[in-house]
This record gives sequence, structure tokens and C-alpha cells, in this order.
Amino acid sequence: MLRKTLLALAVAAALVACGKSAKEPEKGAASASATAKAGGDKDKKEPEVVLQMAPEDVLAIESNALASGPVITGSIQPERRADLRAEVGAVVLQVLKENGEAVKKGDVLVRLDETSIRDSLTSAEEASRAAQQSLAQAERMHERNTTLRASGMVSTQALEDAEIRRNNALSDLSAARSRLVAARQQLSRTTVRAPFDGIVSERKVSNGDTAQVGKELIKVIDPASMRFEGLVSADKIGEVKVGQPVLFRVNGYPGQNFSGKIKRVDPAANAVTRQVEVLVEFAEAAQPRVAGLYAEGRVESKTSSALMVPPSALVQAGDSNYVWRVKGGAVAKVPLTLGARDERSGRWQVLSGLAAGDTIVRVPGSGFKDGQKVVFAAPKAAAAVTASASASTVAEK
Repeated sequence: MLRKTLLALAVAAALVACGKSAKEPEKGAASASATAKAGGDKDKKEPEVVLQMAPEDVLAIESNALASGPVITGSIQPERRADLRAEVGAVVLQVLKENGEAVKKGDVLVRLDETSIRDSLTSAEEASRAAQQSLAQAERMHERNTTLRASGMVSTQALEDAEIRRNNALSDLSAARSRLVAARQQLSRTTVRAPFDGIVSERKVSNGDTAQVGKELIKVIDPASMRFEGLVSADKIGEVKVGQPVLFRVNGYPGQNFSGKIKRVDPAANAVTRQVEVLVEFAEAAQPRVAGLYAEGRVESKTSSALMVPPSALVQAGDSNYVWRVKGGAVAKVPLTLGARDERSGRWQVLSGLAAGDTIVRVPGSGFKDGQKVVFAAPKAAAAVTASASASTVAEK
């Protein structure tokens, strides 16, 4: 029995060994096949990527009107502005308006101490009253002497003396009245009022400050009277004339262009900078409401025809610029030489690199390659009609 069991185990072991030896060649053949397949895949070239574009993704280069002229720089300033200063020396009692507050003409802005000035007014009123009484007495004396002189009871000298006293009293009364008017005017100057409708732009004093004559108290501007006070280089001033359009940008209003017209050209250039001041009034109701903002633009003194490209089509690489031109079913990188920028449209003038009628990519992607193939898809409207027709056909079936 033991002998039969050992014999069975030996036979089983032999069969297992035969099975392994048969599988090992198959495994080797499979590995060789996989290696050969990998080698074949490496030898194959990667498929070329074809760009698919719609007609609205490209645009044709054409000539456009380019406005050019001298550059103008400056700031936005109000035409109506008042720098209110103290006209009397007094202590500031109250400041009624703060920066940015709107005011109406005649509104009280600052009150000054009027105690000493009111005392001067009272003294001037008393002096005027006394001078008036003296004049009345001198006139009565003159009338009496005139009557007595007609009857020969007084001398001519007495009549002349009475007339002199009357004239002196009249002069004293005029002087007293003048002092009274000055005192009243000084009293009115202790109350500082808004000269026009506007906004308080700068408050210079606070309650308790001592205001000497000429000290700045408060500034008021009219935000509805803003204008562009610009400077133009003296060597370009010959191209600038009253009435010419000006297109400019204002710091603080990004992406927005303002237009205006030249209202006045300063007849004298600055002795240091050799620039000429030019005043530009806004040509539209919409204008900045903040004074002092930096502005820069161009006087449109002449217009010429030039090839123009939008900024979205330009690609900048260092100091060079290029676009992607579509020609012969492929895209090609075309370096450009740019000129002036049209402030109105934002487009750039093309000096070299493109010709009228060339087609360029409107908004190029970062993965474009030179010579890459391009396939244009059907327009959106045509694709929509095709899709609708296909749907109708399916529905009928």
C-alpha cells in the first residue's frame, strides 16, 4: 500500500514539471511580442493637431482712419474755484462745513470772532452821530449869520467864518460815515459765505485757530465746471488750434476715453519747461467729478489712412510684437513693426509685416505652432439650421 502511494506522488510530480516547462516558452513568446509592439509604437509619429476655427475667430486687415497729433498731458481742474481767506484778524469760532459737503451760494462756511470789530462799529456809529449834530449846528449858525448880514448886523468876516465851520462839519460827517461803512464791512467779513453753488474741497482751519489777514480758511469748487488743463510741447504748438478735438484718458477712470475741444491756447510758453498751456473743455456731459486727476491724451490735429490691428490680436514677446496670419489653410507667425496707437479705437498702426486683405487670428491661443493646419467650421447660423433639419428628419422617421 505504501509503495502504491509513493508511486502516485512521483507520477504527479512529473506531470507538474512537464506543465511548467510547457508554459515557460509561451510566456517568453508573449513578452517578445509585447516588446516588439512597443518598439513599433515608438516608431510611429504622433498625430498632427489641426486647429478648428469659426469665421468669427479671424478678421481681415484693412485701412482705417488714424487720428494723430501732439501729445497733451495735465490734470482735471475746475474752472470755478474759490480760495477763501481771512479778510480780518480774528479767532475762528466755528467751521460749519467739512470736505466733500455740498454748499449753496450764500451758505455760511466759517464764523470768526466779531467782538473787537463790533466795538469798532459802535464807536464809528457814535462818531457819525456826533458829526451829524455838529453839521446841523453849523448849518443853523450859517443861516442865522446870513440873515443878520442882510440886515447889516454882522460883518462879512463873521459870515465867512460860519460858512467855514459848516464846510468843516460836512467833511467830518463824510469821514465819520466812511469809517462807519468800513466798520460794517469788517463786521460782515467775520462771516465767510459760499460765493457759488459747489463743494468744499479743502478745509484749512479748525475751531479756535487764530486767523490772520490773508490766512487760507476753506476752498470751494464747482464740480460741474471741470476742464482739462494740459500742456503741449512748444515745438508742436504750431499744430494746435482753438476748436480742435482732443481725446484723452483720466487716471482713475480705466478703460474710459473722454473727448473735448480746445477752448484756449496760452500765448506764452513756460520759461523753464518750454511747454504751452492748453485749456480743453469737455464735449460731453459725462465728466470726472474729482479735481486734480492726471490726464493724458492727444490733440487730433490731422487724420491719415493706415492699416490697423486690434490689441487682442497682438502677441508680445520681449520687445517684439507679432500676429498669427491665416493663409493657405495654415497659421504663420508674422512679426510686426507698430506705429502710433489710435486713442479712439485702441487699435495699433501697422508699419510693416501685413498687407491690406490679410487674415489674422482675432484672439490667438498660447499653443499655436508655426505652419499648423487650420480647418474652418460652418458658421453658427448654418450649423443651427443643419442641426434643426436633422432633428426634423429623425422625428419624421
